This record gives sequence, C-alpha cells and structure tokens, in this order.
Amino acid sequence: MHTYIIRVRGFHLDLYGHVNNARYLEFLEEARWDLLEADRGLDWWHEQGLAFLVASITINYRRPAGLGVDLEIRSSMRRLGGRSAVLRQEVVNLATDEVVADADVTFVVICQETGRPVALDGALREAFGGDPA
Repeated sequence: MHTYIIRVRGFHLDLYGHVNNARYLEFLEEARWDLLEADRGLDWWHEQGLAFLVASITINYRRPAGLGVDLEIRSSMRRLGGRSAVLRQEVVNLATDEVVADADVTFVVICQETGRPVALDGALREAFGGDPA
C-alpha cells in the first residue's frame, strides 16, 4: 500500500466549508503521481516510452472534510489484468480514521509512440506489485 498525506486548505473548500467534490479527484491524482515517482521514478517511465492513462474513475463521497484536516490517500492494487488494472484509493481523515471518499481507478499503460495499451507483464507487472486477482 502507498500512502500520501494532504492538508485541506481554504481553496479546496466549497460554499458549505467542505472539500469540493472535484478536489477529491485532484487529491487522488496527486497521490497517483507520488506513487509512480516513489517506485521507479518518472525517468524510468520515459525511458520505457510508457505512460499511465486513467480510463475511468468510480468515486464515492462518504463524509465531509473541512479546513485544516489532514487526509491520507491510501492506494493499493485491486486488480491487475492483462492490459488494464484497477487501483483502489481511499481518502481517510487522519484525526478520526474515517474514510471520507473512496475510488476505483481503472487504468492502462500505453506506448507513447503508438498511443496503444501495452501488456501488463514483466517489469510493468512488477512495478505494480505483482499479481492481485
């Protein structure tokens, strides 16, 4: 599991003083970038001619989060298929340990030259932590 912490700032909030729903997508994206950088680094991805591409996101908003709250984004592989995978991301309020949002992010890895999805095998499969069913 990969974790990433974000503190809620004023510009993250909506009219009601809660994190705006669109901001959660940004928080999740920021955590995915950190995940990619933490393992092999962005240089590895560029050297391989590969890019991480989100195909869909299903997100659930569970509880509000307000100003000054520290949120931990917990990312783990839910399913690793032949050409696509699903990353599970949970946004947790660190003060209460409550899940405030969760998402399943379906993604593919594409060849930057052709724009086509590549097989998730070998070094790529290893980069994503093995073989979750």
